[in-house]
Amino acid sequence: MSRLQRIEDKIIDSGNLSAVTQRNRAKGKRIVFTNGVFDILHRGHVTLLNAASELGDYLILGLNSDQSVRTLNKGPERPINKEKDRAMVLASLQCVDAVVIFSESTPYHLIESIRPDVLVKGGDYDPNETNQSSKTYVVGSDIQRANAKITATIPLVDGYSTTAIIKKSKND
Repeated sequence: MSRLQRIEDKIIDSGNLSAVTQRNRAKGKRIVFTNGVFDILHRGHVTLLNAASELGDYLILGLNSDQSVRTLNKGPERPINKEKDRAMVLASLQCVDAVVIFSESTPYHLIESIRPDVLVKGGDYDPNETNQSSKTYVVGSDIQRANAKITATIPLVDGYSTTAIIKKSKND
């Protein structure tokens, strides 16, 4: 099997996600889940993903579909990179075990299906926030609490954001 094929095999359909999760749990693996747009991959993303992977044995990354990104008010030009391209780049990272594209505005149903051992977001979120309308609320943290599972945050790397990169490139 070619290296490219192994990368493509890490991109899984949401319909197969439950089976993939069950298979890895049966092997005694601790499942970690994180999500995001990951439009222009940068150091902050790579830092978050590597730190998230260290919290368990199998990192599943929920990737916002192009349609989903458009609902997040990131601007009319977003996403810059198409979902399949973003998925390939992310799947090529050694720390990422699986990428699943989701079309909803949040990954709530994925989290409900996976019931990860650890749910991870960036440090701009608050794992203890319970007000679902708060900007710092971690989607799915209610599922984690109900199942005695962990919600963790990883500190952001100062100076790195896709929005800032896009803004800087427009000014240059």
